[in-house]
Amino acid sequence: MSEPTSARPLPLIAAGPVAADACGDDCCAAEPAGPATDATSAAGAPAMPTSDRRGLLARRVRSLVAATITYNVIEAIIALTAGTAAGSTALIGFGLDSIVEVASAAAVAWQFSAADHERRERAALRAIALSFFALAAYVSYESVTALIGAHRPEHSTVGLFLAALSLVVMPVLSAAQRRAGRELGSRSAVADSKQTLLCTYLSGVLLVGLAVNSVFGWWWADPIAALMIAAVAVREGREAWRGHHCC
Repeated sequence: MSEPTSARPLPLIAAGPVAADACGDDCCAAEPAGPATDATSAAGAPAMPTSDRRGLLARRVRSLVAATITYNVIEAIIALTAGTAAGSTALIGFGLDSIVEVASAAAVAWQFSAADHERRERAALRAIALSFFALAAYVSYESVTALIGAHRPEHSTVGLFLAALSLVVMPVLSAAQRRAGRELGSRSAVADSKQTLLCTYLSGVLLVGLAVNSVFGWWWADPIAALMIAAVAVREGREAWRGHHCC
């Protein structure tokens, strides 16, 4: 009789660690780097920043918010003045967006002025969302009115220069605040950084609209550009209201 065949051992399958979902959809958690260390929990999930690190990040967010507010106040004054002089709906809408960005940054500054800034997170997000909706409503009205009345804006050298400058400045501010906000786990800081990034896209839209009107005389490009600004503002407002600004 042949000897019974020994049972083959089942292969061991290493179960990978499951990262903790700090923000509900794993959007604000820091990415794990390398093997588990003191900065990583025993289960392999990324650890939250230390108290000192969180304090540093909060101060960094406040500094970036102050820089954003300063730039946008200057940008709003120039854009609204140049837009009114040229009769440009897109340029006026761009200036109004700068005011909305100031309101958004002010909401984040208010949030981080408290020791327990997480408690003010939801209120800050709602303030950011409402500022987006207000911008979209006004710009949409002015754009449709300009299209119906066939209003022809004039050339604006100041507007072209301002749009080009914002294409350079805004991505830098947005990226810095976004990194700090994600590491800190702050949805409102990330949302405000997306508001700043929106200004970059709007700068590109504005630059194209003003350039096309100046070179080819296509007056309708200006209000169309403004409507694109309004559409993006509505989308970003909905994201902020739902608290989905995570990436």
